[in-house]
Amino acid sequence: MAETVRAAKPADAEAIAALNRAAFGGEEEVGIIKRLRHDGLVAVELVAEQGGEIIGHILLSWLPTTMDGRSLKALALAPMAVRPGLQRQGIGGRLILAALDRARAVGAEAVIVLGHPGYYPRFGFSAALARNLAFPFSGEAFMALELVPGTLAGKRGSVSYPAAFGR
Repeated sequence: MAETVRAAKPADAEAIAALNRAAFGGEEEVGIIKRLRHDGLVAVELVAEQGGEIIGHILLSWLPTTMDGRSLKALALAPMAVRPGLQRQGIGGRLILAALDRARAVGAEAVIVLGHPGYYPRFGFSAALARNLAFPFSGEAFMALELVPGTLAGKRGSVSYPAAFGR
């Protein structure tokens, strides 16, 4: 049975929390989601539903980002979860593609992710694009995707994760 990807609704909150607990084994992502919602930073939040049950979730939130002193309309991709046992079936990929379409629709110029370097590049994310952004993390897991070509072209930029992320 194929899943349906749709916008998350307030009534989905507990099912989304349960899914993230199952996928990540704890409360950290649940807390991040609650704080991002509370702080009004959610730009895109989608769920994958199958047979009336939420089996996947993705959240993109506004992320203060600058490049060469200019502010960018950037989003953080975090968290993304798929129910254990249903992973590696393309559900996460369909969530990412749908979320990136919505990100373009809300005027985002770039998306930043701290994620698996073997997974996110297939969607266009690149560690090379993120290299000029100052961030507490570095390396191949810190990646960016330009939704507007040239957005991340520059010498020096910075990313400031909001307090909702617990940083």
